[in-house]
Amino acid sequence: MPLSPDPALCRALAADLRDAGFTADALRTAWGGSADAAISRGLRGPAERALAGRTDALAVLARFFVLGLVQPATTLTDALPRTTVAGLVALDLAAAEEGGIVAPRALIRPQEFVDAAGDMQWWIASDLDEAALAGPLPEGHVLGVGGASLTLAGLQLPGHVGRVLDVGTGCGIQALRARRDADHVVATDISSRALFFTELNAALNGVDGIEVRHGSLFAPVAGERFDRVVSNPPFVITPRAAGVPAYEYRDGGLVGDALVARFVGGVGGHLAPGGVAQLLGNWEYREGQDGLDRVRQWVAASDIPLDAWVVEREMLDPLEYAELWIRDGGTTPGSPAFASLVAAWLDDFAARGVTAVGFGYVLLRRPTAGAPTLARYERLVQAVPAPLGPHLQAALSAHDRLQRLDDAGLAASVLVVAGDVTEARHHLPGAEAPSVVELRQGGGFGRTLEVDPALAGLVGACDGDLPVGVLIDAIAELLEVDAGALREDLLPRVRELLFTGFLAFA
Repeated sequence: MPLSPDPALCRALAADLRDAGFTADALRTAWGGSADAAISRGLRGPAERALAGRTDALAVLARFFVLGLVQPATTLTDALPRTTVAGLVALDLAAAEEGGIVAPRALIRPQEFVDAAGDMQWWIASDLDEAALAGPLPEGHVLGVGGASLTLAGLQLPGHVGRVLDVGTGCGIQALRARRDADHVVATDISSRALFFTELNAALNGVDGIEVRHGSLFAPVAGERFDRVVSNPPFVITPRAAGVPAYEYRDGGLVGDALVARFVGGVGGHLAPGGVAQLLGNWEYREGQDGLDRVRQWVAASDIPLDAWVVEREMLDPLEYAELWIRDGGTTPGSPAFASLVAAWLDDFAARGVTAVGFGYVLLRRPTAGAPTLARYERLVQAVPAPLGPHLQAALSAHDRLQRLDDAGLAASVLVVAGDVTEARHHLPGAEAPSVVELRQGGGFGRTLEVDPALAGLVGACDGDLPVGVLIDAIAELLEVDAGALREDLLPRVRELLFTGFLAFA
């Protein structure tokens, strides 16, 4: 593998892909929605059948770069007139074989995304997957864009910043996303091959300002600070046992959830004041110890005091967790190897008394001054609209504004209901008054809150006209309750509604 991809060859390949119309929409049209969905499940047969007999450039490149199928050298050269087979070989994306056949050494797939600038698309190169390899992945595998990658990309906070650090960059998808808002991105990884793909993908998509560095966690950036840190770290809990593959893209080489704990404990020193770190992670539930409490302890142990917002999205029991990640490595369920790996995982969990494993999002922020003011640890398992980055940013902004407002200041504030909020009232048959009133959020985390008539009335009256205190006094008169007591009850809940996005400052 070359140390860095040739920029001229990357430009030539990008031009050939562009001329071939190598886009996600074109591929879906070529083989249909059902076959497109099957590819994500590792089934390439339906797409291959749909392309049968086609020799146009799109079909040839789809077979080679998306499905990972060998192609005749002459056909591939016709599809890539600028790059040529020799150029693909020089980029370590292909290998010439006997009989005029060329085998792919990597995949390139179009990746669509949407941000504040509108609809965008990148070409993302990565290692061959299980379907192309027809077997388990090698331990040095560089993963392409998966569900976790897309989740983290959607979590990244919007807004211009100076420097961003991407820890464990992999194929570089987070670095590319971060560069859209940052002047400069430093992308690190313990895998030289991952850094090669990051550089390749940046060059393929004409993105500059991404610097790659080799090393583990924060070692490559000792003494440096960043405005943002983003990481999809190798957080998968993996047994340290003989015969268990240690995939670089998901296994940090530590015991249990220690990799995430080390990241949380060390990231504060690399954040500039006001800087934010965002990562995905796993944490163990152990006998007598809640998983979110473990994360809380990691944050508390940081040498740099940090604001924290941790959202657990899923919890799996040990067997479910083991099966998930053994399948992810390409080992066939039901095989002797699969059963052996399950036993290794369960033994590892049993040794530490692990009863479950949580997965979720971690947002950490270094205060600009003073002590941390945000410590929020919650479980939200409902389906969430994406992307979440703008919602997280709005919540942090609301939190900071609320920190500057005492109850009198909040009562003097004018608020509006967020545009995605609806109200549902549930009545018992024949009853005039509702027995349950719910506020439902269409965006953000898609929360549903059961509220009492007083809070429902207040939210309904927040139209940007009258201050909160005036509205509460009017509701107290209507309900014939003490206005002071009602303020004391409602104002803390109004703060929560502002943070979670049901209400906004007018």
